[in-house]
Amino acid sequence: MNDNLLVVINNEKVFQDNSEFYCSNYNLKILPEGLNDHHKVKYIVRESKKKGNHRINLKDIKIASNIVKFIYFIFETFKNKDSKYLIISITPYTFISYLFLSLFRKKVFLYLISSGHEEWKFILGSWSVWIYGIMYSIVTSNSTVIALHERLCKKKNCHVITSSTLDDKWLKNHKEVKLDKIRFLYVGRANPEKGIYQFLKMFEKIKLDAEFSVVGNLKNIKAPTNKNIKLIGYVSDNQSLINTYDNHNILILPSFTEGQPYVVDECLARRRPVIVFEDIAHIIKDRKGIFVAKRTIDSFSEITEYVMKNYTKIQETIAKNKFPLKKDMFKQISNVIGH
Repeated sequence: MNDNLLVVINNEKVFQDNSEFYCSNYNLKILPEGLNDHHKVKYIVRESKKKGNHRINLKDIKIASNIVKFIYFIFETFKNKDSKYLIISITPYTFISYLFLSLFRKKVFLYLISSGHEEWKFILGSWSVWIYGIMYSIVTSNSTVIALHERLCKKKNCHVITSSTLDDKWLKNHKEVKLDKIRFLYVGRANPEKGIYQFLKMFEKIKLDAEFSVVGNLKNIKAPTNKNIKLIGYVSDNQSLINTYDNHNILILPSFTEGQPYVVDECLARRRPVIVFEDIAHIIKDRKGIFVAKRTIDSFSEITEYVMKNYTKIQETIAKNKFPLKKDMFKQISNVIGH
């Protein structure tokens, strides 16, 4: 492991419970943990008042309640002259952090998970896109970009890496699927951009013999009156999550915007097909087993019926996929940052 400090700067909100730290976004938990095997990581984040489901297995975490403390924590790392800085995504907090680091000519890497244009437009409206565009141009002008998709690379100094949450366990002991009825599954956060609320409404109108299970943080989802909708909640360990995928036959990803969602590879690794909507068709790449529907009941029902009718053949195709492992992802990022 490299003893030089890698400062990971993230807009993610983290809750502290004595000496333990929790966040809501699994993707932003495993990244600093994995990089800590290759570098000495310090994680600078924002303060959360709510305890997330994911415990971060990292000791050196600084939680800022405001932007002044956020920048102060960054300034403290200047004691180590060889420190390198990894900024995760572009937000007001990380943008100001970049400007501060630039003043002191620090080496900055930018980690892009998804297109901020799409997320800002969905959450804040079309007017915000030009603001993001300005911030993107400034931050990428003098930083090395590490992106999860080719379409996020608009500069020459950009490295595309393959994301993953998988280890060997995901690729073994596949269970036979039950096809007596359609068993849809959603795994993820209940955020507006994830499209889960719209899909729940759509499911109520679908004329299919189907069940729909929701896994994740369900605080903002009302208890359903439909007996075919099951709110499973947060699944804490990998084996339980593997079993959950195995007990369903189609993963639904109704997001309006995505970078490189880990749940897709998790589901395909268990040889279960995935249905997404046109908004995020770019995530397919060379993966086999992902089907795209229009955001209408007729289109979605048609795709679902096709998948169920051709399930065995689709599984055979899915088995030909080559899945990256998370250890390889961390190694790729570490190689870009340098030892």
